[in-house]
Amino acid sequence: MVSPNPDSSNAASDQNADSTPTSTLPDAIIRLAGNSQDGIQTIGGFLAKLAGRSDQEVITYMTIPSTISGGPSIFQVRMGTGEILSVGDQTDFLVAFYQHSYEEHISSLRDGGVLIYDSDHVEPDTSDRRFLYVPVAITSNTIEVMGGSAKNKGKNMFVLGLISRVFSLDVLKLQALVRERFAGKGEDVARNALLALDAGYATPVENLLGHSYSFGKSERVSDKPQVTMDGNTALSYGLLAAGVRFGAGYPITPWSTIMEMLRNELPKYGGTFVQAEDELAAVSLALGFAYSGHLAVTGSSGPGLSLKAEALGWAVMAEIPLIVINVQRGGPSTGLPTNIEQSDLMQAIYGSHGDAPRIVISPRDVEDCFYTALEAARVAKECSVPVIILTDQALATRIEAFDEPDLAAHVKDATLDLTNRSEDFKPYPLNQITRHAAPGSVIDSGTYPTVTGLEHDEMGHPTANPALHTQMTARRRDKIKAFGESLKRPPVHGDEEGDILLISWGSPYGPTKEAVNRMRKAGQSCGHLHLRHLHPLPPVLERVFARYRQIFVIEINDQGLYGYGQLATLLRARYA
Repeated sequence: MVSPNPDSSNAASDQNADSTPTSTLPDAIIRLAGNSQDGIQTIGGFLAKLAGRSDQEVITYMTIPSTISGGPSIFQVRMGTGEILSVGDQTDFLVAFYQHSYEEHISSLRDGGVLIYDSDHVEPDTSDRRFLYVPVAITSNTIEVMGGSAKNKGKNMFVLGLISRVFSLDVLKLQALVRERFAGKGEDVARNALLALDAGYATPVENLLGHSYSFGKSERVSDKPQVTMDGNTALSYGLLAAGVRFGAGYPITPWSTIMEMLRNELPKYGGTFVQAEDELAAVSLALGFAYSGHLAVTGSSGPGLSLKAEALGWAVMAEIPLIVINVQRGGPSTGLPTNIEQSDLMQAIYGSHGDAPRIVISPRDVEDCFYTALEAARVAKECSVPVIILTDQALATRIEAFDEPDLAAHVKDATLDLTNRSEDFKPYPLNQITRHAAPGSVIDSGTYPTVTGLEHDEMGHPTANPALHTQMTARRRDKIKAFGESLKRPPVHGDEEGDILLISWGSPYGPTKEAVNRMRKAGQSCGHLHLRHLHPLPPVLERVFARYRQIFVIEINDQGLYGYGQLATLLRARYA
């Protein structure tokens, strides 16, 4: 058997105390395949947290059924000590809980890979000599350790211990993580989880493998501690650090975990998050918070953003600072509620009646979700405009480890600005960006402005004057253009000129960068340009494009009627 994903320059073979050889790997791709009720997400979550606490890199990927009754599910983990940019293509290790798990996912296992399967439920075709087959009686061993009805809740912990044995993981740290996770559920629950974990770890699986594995020495150079979380959690913490204290939303996958976290956390900081009766009520409540002078947030997935569109038009006209999060999923309609797609870009930029410019930013990975939330909050206030954070299901549920942010440098004051406004105060001056006065602020002139969705003059009073409408439309547009002109051109990874330029946005950042690394290693001259700011675009991109013979845009949406994805269509419109 070929060692999974070995690096010939780093791979090593050692002898442990019982003379079983150990192969050292830079990283490994592990796919857990079972049913959603088996707790395989829990296994992956523990492995990801352990990697973070062990100075390793990690990226995860999971699928969950969209039906309430559950069904087949996977959790894939890529972990190790080298740079990890994607969840990987083919897997090195497949753990199959059931026959359907084996049949549906054996095609993901690369030649020379390892199939670990529950011999109580799976009968593989062992005549296929491409793989190493490792049978383990997972169900019956778990029953023997735990007994009773607890077997269905213990198999995941048994498998977690088994994987820890295969990869020589730090079982003491893992036991501490298990205790932390189950501490609030009672001593019996924690004890049973540890019993199953220890039983899996005690299984001498290296006898079947012929050897065990371990990861090489960490290449991290940072002395900062690592944190491990998914993208939705990182976004939530970023909003809290940015000074967001109020918001409203309506549950929808995969946005809901942000809403749940904010509903729990905001009251600790004197804030409030309201679960509204529908999407239109949610955005309207958030706009009410924003009108009162507080920075507020609302969010949803693609279907919900469609329902919020009318109120977002009001926010553009009234020039209200607001953060709107769209965690994209597959569409149209109910579509693919638990799968990734990047098909809401046009909706985020143009989804409104009339000319309603807004700013759209898309994080590139889990760490960037935190910093994107900070930027969105800053820009919403500076430009007095709705800012849409366009993330997706992959980032929402993906777990990564990254350096802990310097919170002291990022946390913003959330105090309401009630300072007096001077006599010449106007909320919509023709030559400046809007600055609203929160209700309760004293305006020295004694003349108080109006906030309305109607076209208005500098004081907010409704008007149908064509010349003034033209001027106001221009000022709402020009402040977005000015923001775009202030952006720095994104760096190019790889060759600064050559045959091929790959352009990406959102979660394909890591896989695209990894693809460029592979292509350059194979002798192809190519570069990678990743766009975080999607509307407006950064300046002088045409200077980059001119240095390459071919340009390809990597995005997860359909080619449309004219053969181009949504970002590709925008780039062709802008740069011909």
